[in-house]
Formats: sequence, C-alpha cells, structure tokens
Amino acid sequence: MSFTRFQFPRAAAVIALLCGSLVLAGCSDEPIGAAVYVERPVEQIYNDAWVYVEDGEWIAAGIQFSEVERQHPYSVWARRALLMASFSFYMANRYADAIQTADTFIQLHPGNRDVPYAYYLKAVSLYEQIIDINRDQARTAEALAALQDLVQRYPDSEYARDARLKIDLARDHLAGKEMTIGRFYLRQGNVLAAIIRFRTVVDDYQTTSHTPEALERLTEAYLTLGLVDEAQAAAAVLGYNYPGSPWYEDAYTLLVDADAAPPSAEQGWFRRTLDSVF
Repeated sequence: MSFTRFQFPRAAAVIALLCGSLVLAGCSDEPIGAAVYVERPVEQIYNDAWVYVEDGEWIAAGIQFSEVERQHPYSVWARRALLMASFSFYMANRYADAIQTADTFIQLHPGNRDVPYAYYLKAVSLYEQIIDINRDQARTAEALAALQDLVQRYPDSEYARDARLKIDLARDHLAGKEMTIGRFYLRQGNVLAAIIRFRTVVDDYQTTSHTPEALERLTEAYLTLGLVDEAQAAAAVLGYNYPGSPWYEDAYTLLVDADAAPPSAEQGWFRRTLDSVF
C-alpha cells in the first residue's frame, strides 16, 4: 500500500488566501536564519514569509511565519502566522516542526474557529510518516489516534470527512502489519503466536481488507493444533461474510482435507456455528 501526499480540503486553500490577503506592499530580501534574531516590524516579517510561500520556499516561509509569533506574540498577526508556519513546514516535509507548531496554536488559541484546521495539520503530518508494514508501526498508531481525535472533536467539519478516509487506510495498514507478523510465526511453527495476531485482525480490524485472509489463516492454524471446532468456526465466519472469496475456498479445502468439513447439503451448519461463536 502506498501513501502519497493528499489534496488539502478546500478550506485549507481559503485559509492560505486569507493569510495572503493580509500581506502589505513591499518585501525584504534579507536572508533568514533560524538562530538569528533581527527585530523587525510584524508587517515586514509576515510579508517576507508570504513572499517565500509564493516562491515555494517552504522551509524559509515556515521559519519566517514562526518569527512573527516569536517577536510579536500578542499581535493579531501571530495567530494567523502560526497556522501558516505549520502548513509551510508540512509542505516542506518538516513534519515534526509542523506538529509542534500546530500544537502551539491549539494550546494558545483553544477556542479559535481555526483550531480544527490545526488538529488536521497535526494529524496529516503524522499520517504522511506512515511507513512500510515491514517496519515499526508506532507512527501509524499515532496518526490513527490523531485522526480519530479530530473526528471525535469536530465530526461535522470538512476535515473530519477527509480524516475518516485516512482512518480506514491507517487501520488497514496496522492490520497488514499484524498479518505480516502472523504469517511469519505460522511459517516458523509458532502457531499460538500466529493465532494471536490473526485474532487481533479479526477482533480489532474486522472492516479492513485483511479480514478474509486472517480467517483463513486461523482455520489453518487451528487445524494444525487439532482444534477442529475452532477451525470450523473460523471457516463459518469466513463463508458467511465472504462466500465468494478465494480465502473461503482455501479454508473449505483445508477442512475437507482434514475430514472436518460438514456435508455441503447441511445448510444449517453455518448458522449453528455462527450462533455458537457469537
């Protein structure tokens, strides 16, 4: 699964335009440095930052917008500049800076109407750091938590609509990690450990694309341990929810080979097995 840079909701562009409309005439060509403090009027700093935005120099823009809050924290410009700094750092792939700046905005302006956007910037900055399922998924879990937090706090915002889509992708990624580990354990003969991983997918990530395979692997694992009833139960759930899936065909073949499958005419077997499981 690949995770590519997404399109910001339309409101993000509106915020950017609002910030841009505040730029005053004139600008400075003065080079910036993160550690250099040169006191300047707030209008000049903000104006310089927007010039960097127009040139696509996102790191420089982020630093300049941050300088607005650093030098003039009580000005009306500081609040807008913090959001633009977070957005600029995001565009520059400086995700840690984007998250830190968004957190600062949330802490300083908890009642502001643009707080949902700050939560969104934080969540998507984490989301962009999701990595291959063969590596540690701590960042994926953080992204999922941040996206869910946004949806819970602001369920009707347009950011929440986008976040829900990314929640599904993040959950699928975490389920994929569990499947990778479970397959490894199964190949190594550590069947009990494999079952734990596959059950995690079925119990915690049942709406993801990995559930059919997890149920088939559970069927295989239970049969390996001689747990026929458990294997039949897993296959029953698989057949009930994914009757046309190749994974169900594989599970049924495993049961037949183990002389554990019921007669095909016994249509009530699935219902009885499901009732016993749930």
